[in-house]
Amino acid sequence: MSEQMVAVVTGGSAGIGADICKRMLDDGYDVVSIARRAPDWTHPRLKTVQADLLDATATEEAAQEIAREFPVSHFIHNAGVIWPKLLGEVKLEELQGLTQIHLGAAISLMQAFLPGMTERNFGRVVLMSSRGALGLQTRTAYSATKAGMIGMARTWALELAPKGITVNVVAPGPIQTDMYYAVIEPGSEREKALAKAIPVQRVGRADDVTRAVMFFADPANSFVTGQTLYVCGGASVGTITI
Repeated sequence: MSEQMVAVVTGGSAGIGADICKRMLDDGYDVVSIARRAPDWTHPRLKTVQADLLDATATEEAAQEIAREFPVSHFIHNAGVIWPKLLGEVKLEELQGLTQIHLGAAISLMQAFLPGMTERNFGRVVLMSSRGALGLQTRTAYSATKAGMIGMARTWALELAPKGITVNVVAPGPIQTDMYYAVIEPGSEREKALAKAIPVQRVGRADDVTRAVMFFADPANSFVTGQTLYVCGGASVGTITI
């Protein structure tokens, strides 16, 4: 891989992560995907690291391996899981798991990449939160950890701005991915009702999210940091009509 721009994308084997990887490759980046499984596609400038980010030890090992091998310029933390449960059914180990993958993994990976970014006085970090951070039924652990990502990004933005590193958040609403369809049946009345409830009258696509990520990832975009961009078709603006 070249040493010009190297982007690390977690959860890059499918869904939004895969779309981000492909777009970054098209734009000339070298890309390292971290995911539990290898993607079902290849590219000459794609490196795959298989690791379960729910496992703190495996995450730390992957972070150190990548930091040793690549001059990481971009870090896109896209990996995540939902595990929907009503409050009365939430287990603390589920909260701990989502804390690890959404927050702990981000910290471990960024700590490994930070010395190189600091030395080069450049970095672009994008954390993938969710519209659910604003509150959503059955999402106690998920919304708590996704909201935590926003607070963490704002803190990193303040700490890292003098080092030439920007840190921003993309917060998608409902997006048509395998994770989405694990909760909502394709073509169901529930999906139709959901689309109708979104102001733009449709569910989002992976490329909707990728465009937002690429805005924050742009090397020329050095004056935007600590921000959260909701890619939700207007669902974060209001929830009721009168």
